[in-house]
Amino acid sequence: MTSSLPAATPFDGQPTARVERDGVRYTLLGTAHVSRTSVEAVQAAIDTGAFDTIAVELDPQRLQALTDPEALARMDLVKVLREGKTALFAANLALAVYQRRLAEQLGIEPGAELKAAALQARERGLNLALIDRDVGLTFKRASQNLGWWGRAKLGGGLIAALFGDEAVGEQEIEKLKEGDLLEASFGEFAEDNPALYETVIAERDRYMAARLRQTAADGAREVLAVVGAGHLQGLARQLREDTVPADAVRAELEAVKQKSSIPWFTIVLAVVLLGGFAWGFWHGGPKVGAGLLLQWVLVTGVLGAIGCILAGGHPLSILAAFVASPITPLHPALASGTVSALVEAWVRKPTYADFMALRDDTQTLRGWYRNRVSRILLNFFLTSLGTAIGVWTGGLSMLGKLIG
Repeated sequence: MTSSLPAATPFDGQPTARVERDGVRYTLLGTAHVSRTSVEAVQAAIDTGAFDTIAVELDPQRLQALTDPEALARMDLVKVLREGKTALFAANLALAVYQRRLAEQLGIEPGAELKAAALQARERGLNLALIDRDVGLTFKRASQNLGWWGRAKLGGGLIAALFGDEAVGEQEIEKLKEGDLLEASFGEFAEDNPALYETVIAERDRYMAARLRQTAADGAREVLAVVGAGHLQGLARQLREDTVPADAVRAELEAVKQKSSIPWFTIVLAVVLLGGFAWGFWHGGPKVGAGLLLQWVLVTGVLGAIGCILAGGHPLSILAAFVASPITPLHPALASGTVSALVEAWVRKPTYADFMALRDDTQTLRGWYRNRVSRILLNFFLTSLGTAIGVWTGGLSMLGKLIG
């Protein structure tokens, strides 16, 4: 049995809602992620002493980023590259860059009220519940819900966020005061794309409601949930109405579709290439076959190397890109950009100072090339892009010769 009660609190200036369920009373405090007033409202709410549990719209990774600025410097970049998490790392960096621009423009750190709530809970010995879904899972599920063109636009938007240094528009700021930081970081793309909105906003409403319900098992009776104002109504509705067990909801919304165990694209590409080489040797002799093979190596290798050069890669990284680019398209779990970036990280190992300066350096194009961490990311993306162009160019060229 659930009920929604009017909120009568000393922080009436902020949007609030109360929901009672399963013996727990949840007070939902809607905040603006770029507002000093929201920080003061959080402080006032906790000062009442009415709550035994403080829940915040954060996951462990985002809380660490807010409370431990040096966490980034302890990251193992080589491990990130080897585990294929480079794109996710770049997405998190894009979010951090966007937040930094907001902080510089508005004079307040985005999410300051969430940080204040978490720190106050720790200082007062209250239970702290991090109720948001891991940002990596949200990015993955958002990407899976988009078509290839949608993913390309999303990637382009993240790249634009990484390289852009223009001021955040007034319309974006106003939207952020009423909405959600992740949604605002995607800009208008989230508005125009129902699949992305569903993953970034609606799914997280249901997920956070499930996490709130789970606090009852930890003995919570009076819970203050600090969330972006854009989540307030949806979260309250899910908290009142969702009857699916909380564990089942979390399992559903944390699931990521597994890629097909059969790498069809790689298999088709390998069959076409090897078949083309074999046809060339069989029907045209060693000269034709060797010519096709040499063309493939040169086109993919040179374009991959050019990508690495554009990224300011070390000569050894450029050589690695040239060697890897003709081979890695035939390997489903390896990318030329990964090989080149690993060599770059080995030759020009990022320092502690590079990690600490990363958010500032990525504000300018020159900084991207000056910072060893961001230059490794450039190496990965531009080498991979060069190789991809080479695969299509070399493949179509060879197909034209075979048909002709």
